[in-house]
Amino acid sequence: MRWTEVADGAGAAFMLGGAVLCLLAGIGLWRLPDVLTRMHAATKPQSLGLLLVLIGAGLWLRNIIDLSTLLLVGVFQLLTSPVAAHMVGRAAYRTGRMDRDHIVLDELEEALRAGERDDE
Repeated sequence: MRWTEVADGAGAAFMLGGAVLCLLAGIGLWRLPDVLTRMHAATKPQSLGLLLVLIGAGLWLRNIIDLSTLLLVGVFQLLTSPVAAHMVGRAAYRTGRMDRDHIVLDELEEALRAGERDDE
């Protein structure tokens, strides 16, 4: 068995695993009850799923130009996904669309109150 056959098989396994994680993330977005748990489903398994798909594609392609493009896609995913989740969380908090009963420590409310006092 040649290494290209092994790389193709491993690439297929990575892509299948990544596709399953992305599917689970989509199901989580549909089924989970509130913004915070949906945010978790939208970022963590989806990011890992995409990275697994990119690794699988890299094992199939084996070209330096394609690999560098896949690396850039993975880096940008890892950089933008947490920022997007943070912004969605803040927007949900400010519009009152989240269940505040499950929040243990609410630092944002304290900061917003302090900002209101400074404005007065």
